[in-house]
Amino acid sequence: MTTQNPDDVVAVPLKHPWRWVSAVILLLLGGGFVWSLYASPNIVHATVIKYLFDPQVLGAAWLTVVLTIVSMTVGAILAIILAIMKLSHNPILKFIATLYIGFFRGTPLLLQVVFWGYLGLIYPKIILGIPFTDIIFHQWKTADLLPSVIAGILALSLNEAAYAAEIVRAGILSVDTGQGEAAKSLGMNSGYTLRRIVLPQAMRVIIPPMGNEFISMLKNTALLQVIAVMELYARTNQISAQNLAQVELLIVAGFWYLVMTTILSVPQNYLEKRYGKGFSANSTKFRLIRVRARGNV
Repeated sequence: MTTQNPDDVVAVPLKHPWRWVSAVILLLLGGGFVWSLYASPNIVHATVIKYLFDPQVLGAAWLTVVLTIVSMTVGAILAIILAIMKLSHNPILKFIATLYIGFFRGTPLLLQVVFWGYLGLIYPKIILGIPFTDIIFHQWKTADLLPSVIAGILALSLNEAAYAAEIVRAGILSVDTGQGEAAKSLGMNSGYTLRRIVLPQAMRVIIPPMGNEFISMLKNTALLQVIAVMELYARTNQISAQNLAQVELLIVAGFWYLVMTTILSVPQNYLEKRYGKGFSANSTKFRLIRVRARGNV
């Protein structure tokens, strides 16, 4: 048995050195930016700390989360309906879905928010009765029936449905048509096949972009300030208008947006792993393909 001389040890070159160099550069740039905020004499750090956990700010952050979840849920349900309509062989349903998607994707979200927020100016009252007659069963003031929070949820939900519909449609089309044919051969109807066979398999394609839409929805709630919904950005903007600490309150808002987006990314990652079982690059099937490609099998 021979012993190895330490002088004979050959140094192994570092693989991909530019990756490490770029990572160090990015860390230095990020750290420099954070340090510049901390060391800047124009930022009153006591004000940032004071309002970071202020009850008004926390309440506004919670309202932002509620608006996001409700709007995304309603938008997702509408998106499934629109996707099915667009894939339908019925030309009328297909035309309605295409028109809806084209309209809401073709107009700015801010415009839609303002429209729903000021709907009472167009229709002061909502009347339930028989059209083209004087028969009225009941009537409501639009402002009472459609307060700013509800108007904001409507605007966000209807807009999100148009974008999410295309995501759902792509997910449904990604499922092999043989799956539906096999289900029909077993006597399953179309609705049951869609719920139990097609959509669960389509979720693998739907979840990643829908997660991004969820995070975008969280940030789009800031647009509701134009109709006086006191979400996170509107509340911090209101406070900064009183104490003239605009930059400090922007830092507070940015901190909570980062916290919320990070927390909301956790269920997305969980759902991606759950519905991506058997399809990931680390699955047995893909490992076997790689091994065969190398000529080892």
